[in-house]
Amino acid sequence: MADLTGTATSSETVTAPETAERPEKLVRPSRSSTMRTFYMGIGSVFVGAGVIGIFVPLWPTTIFLILAAACYGRSSPRAYRWLTTNRLFGSYLRNYQEHKGATLRAKIISITSLWLGIGSTIVFVPTPVWVNLILLGIAIGVAWHLLRLNTIRKDTLPQG
Repeated sequence: MADLTGTATSSETVTAPETAERPEKLVRPSRSSTMRTFYMGIGSVFVGAGVIGIFVPLWPTTIFLILAAACYGRSSPRAYRWLTTNRLFGSYLRNYQEHKGATLRAKIISITSLWLGIGSTIVFVPTPVWVNLILLGIAIGVAWHLLRLNTIRKDTLPQG
């Protein structure tokens, strides 16, 4: 249960008071300063890995950002808020976490860049056939996952 400040009193995950159009899920930070420091460090590593994924086609982005959000939730509500409201990737992370989906534009860009990256690797980089088959399997799996996500219409998202 949460008190009026949104602080956890008996459960792990709480909902903050509704100050905006949508409630924000908060996770109680660890009581141990050592663990908060550990979670902050690991969360920052995950953010770095997620940023790399923006530029490297086969490197995942969203999963690293979700892991970073989990770590930041255990270390610092301020870091968690920064991550989920970040202008570059905050909306993608919130859409994935809150709506279990992505906008049509995000799906198109993701699938297109995935296939361009893997296709150009298969065509222009001399690799064994088994590597190309693994790359194709990854591309099919990721594309299938993205296509199965809920398609979020922008007009249904809260403004802000």
